Parts: sequence; structure tokens; C-alpha cells
Amino acid sequence: MIQMDIFAKRLRYLREQKKKDDSKFTQGYVADLIGVARSTYTAYENGTKQPPLETINKIADLFGVSFDYLTGRTNDKGIKDQSTTLTDKDERDIAKRMEKLKKDLMEGA
Repeated sequence: MIQMDIFAKRLRYLREQKKKDDSKFTQGYVADLIGVARSTYTAYENGTKQPPLETINKIADLFGVSFDYLTGRTNDKGIKDQSTTLTDKDERDIAKRMEKLKKDLMEGA
């Protein structure tokens, strides 16, 4: 069972932080993103309703934090690295393109 008071506080905090950067992050907007009614989402933030595990995972993904942080098992946000990982082939392809661009620029100078 999750610690509802911690979950509710962290959920509200995360949404409000996002809203500072993007005003569309209202309770209704987040509810739509995770596939629940606004009233249900509001109950999550108020600590009066416990979301199913699948919904907690959606929320964690949305805000880029770990499930354990949301549910109070840790204070480490465990922010997920949302950067793209390049394969060796990707890096070689990029290097080839950079060399071609460099050559094209030198020829045009």
C-alpha cells in the first residue's frame, strides 16, 4: 500500500512545478494525459483516492520520476534520463555527416 499523504503531496508538487514552465498543466490536462477523469485526478492530489499501479506508472513516466519516489519509498526522485542514447553506428554516421559538412564548407570558402 502506498503512503497516500506523501503520494498526494508529491503529485501536486510535480504538477505545479510543471505548470510554472507550461501553464497547460492543470489537473484536467494531466487527467487527460493519464486517462482518468479530472475529478479522479483531483482525488489523487487530495489523497482521498488511491490510483491503480498502472496509473502510478503513467504518472511517473509523465513527470520523469521513479515509482518509488512517487509512492514515498525513497526521497530520490530517480529522474529518468530522457536523452536519446546513440549506438556506435549512429555515432559513426554522425561523424561521417560532420566530415562531409566540413568538406562542403571548406570548398565553399
